[in-house]
Amino acid sequence: MAWDDEEDTTIYQVVVNHEQQYSIWPDYKEIPGGWRTVGKTGNKQECLDHIKEVWTDMRPLSLQIHMQQTASQ
Repeated sequence: MAWDDEEDTTIYQVVVNHEQQYSIWPDYKEIPGGWRTVGKTGNKQECLDHIKEVWTDMRPLSLQIHMQQTASQ
């Protein structure tokens, strides 16, 4: 049996960085610097589904702001 065939029972949390980029992180590990939790925890699929629902613009926040400023000039 390969390692990826085993059931993942890890509880994850959804995290976001200053550029509003999302990821998941194991709940038992300390969140890395530059990331913060958004308050959603669950199994891997639940967390990925949440990210898919809320992360509708994949561009980094700084690019979004730059493009808005450029468009309004």
